Amino acid sequence: MPGLLRLRSRYPQADCLGEPELLDPEGVPVADATAYLRSYLRRQDVEVAREGSVSHFDQLPLSVPSTATLDWMRTALGGTAIDERRFRPNLLIRTSPGTPAFVEDQWLGSTVRIGGTVRVTFVRSSERCIMVNESQQALPHCPLVLRTIAQAHDMRLDALGTVAAPGNVGVGDPVAVIRP
Repeated sequence: MPGLLRLRSRYPQADCLGEPELLDPEGVPVADATAYLRSYLRRQDVEVAREGSVSHFDQLPLSVPSTATLDWMRTALGGTAIDERRFRPNLLIRTSPGTPAFVEDQWLGSTVRIGGTVRVTFVRSSERCIMVNESQQALPHCPLVLRTIAQAHDMRLDALGTVAAPGNVGVGDPVAVIRP
């Protein structure tokens, strides 16, 4: 649905217990989310609804790319706006300079510690779809993004995982493989 990624949502209360709000492309809350979405997308077959018993994350609960892979994308697509928003990650792992692109492949089958208590088990990489080409806040449409991933790495870009031990994650927390 072209244009969908220009919209955002949020919980107006910090505890995330109230009703979420739909925000227009300028970040302004809309009064009737379904009416706005239908008008904005020019489609009557969509509605905003609370998620039911089936969870709708893309493939697994966590998507985690590395800065090494995103840096490679920036080089391969010189001049194209590449940042993590194109790939909708849950976490982005900052890797050391010189780390090879697609280092995420080495994490598959491993459990990593993030900070003091969080443990993530990486299961597989994700196959990317056309959504990485779509325009969104400050990122223009670019059909070269998916084509580049397809040619270089068989449509795969990141590590997908599950939470083995929950906790809080902070910017700059160390990441370490604890079990291959």
